[in-house]
Amino acid sequence: MSQQSTHPKQAMDPVLFAKLTGGLGDHATLTKLGTAFGQVYAEFLPDIIKSETGIEVSVGYTGCRSGLMNDLIAGLGGNYALVNGSLRNWAPKFVLGCGAGFVMSLMEHMLGARPETIETPAPRQLSMIELDLSVMVFDKIANVLRSAVNAPGGFEPYLDPPYNVEDRPMPVAGQADDFAAAILMTISLGKTVSEIIVIAPQRELLRTVVSAPRAKNPSAGSQAWTEQLSEQVRRSHVTLEARIRLQTLTLDTISRLAVGDVIPFMDTGDVRVEVSANSKELYVCEFGRSGENYTVRVKDTVNSDDELLRHLMN
Repeated sequence: MSQQSTHPKQAMDPVLFAKLTGGLGDHATLTKLGTAFGQVYAEFLPDIIKSETGIEVSVGYTGCRSGLMNDLIAGLGGNYALVNGSLRNWAPKFVLGCGAGFVMSLMEHMLGARPETIETPAPRQLSMIELDLSVMVFDKIANVLRSAVNAPGGFEPYLDPPYNVEDRPMPVAGQADDFAAAILMTISLGKTVSEIIVIAPQRELLRTVVSAPRAKNPSAGSQAWTEQLSEQVRRSHVTLEARIRLQTLTLDTISRLAVGDVIPFMDTGDVRVEVSANSKELYVCEFGRSGENYTVRVKDTVNSDDELLRHLMN
């Protein structure tokens, strides 16, 4: 009788398997694809933004990286906005990225600042309002991608809501990850230089023939895009905070406060309430009650409507 082998079967190396099944390309092929995408974006994205907003930006290709999709996203570091997307008949999933600095500078421009006066913003995550604004930016980036890959059927790309890269959920342990390529480009607005990134599975990229989008006649898109941005911003949710001044107490009294003790308001008549958002004062209100809910009634505004919007967006 022959002795049955007890050695476990060895799984094929995932890199070799991906190469054999068309899911992983060589450096030269990926560089050629990345350069083709970069040329399309450099030529057409600035024209689209200029024709629809009047804003002049420049785009330049900087390189192409290969690796597992989750690793490529993690390698971006902080201060990026991301969007998960899909395009029927091309890729069931891809990720678009945009540097937070570009969105912040665009916000300043939309509020009336001239590009040459906009300083490079300090690195930070985007606020909820800025993320809402980035929806329009990602829409333009995705539409150039759609035209470049020329997927059959002419379907529109589907994009999830944008989010800060720091808020991306951690990958599920043991879940399969695709080999992908990250196409890296710079986008400049005034003194601000940020990155835009397209990360897509190599299985789809290696089958793609990159084509230049058809030229579109300039239209009255500037006003329409501005109105869209304004509407997007005005529909954004903002967390308000109310501050009420209390009577002054000595440190000795404060140190002896116990559960159930009462501290009176500073005001003896109508109680003044200062309402703010993002640490910016917005309204002067009076404290009251409606049914079971405590409320504040707006008595005066701190600034004009435009100044209020500017405060909220900064």
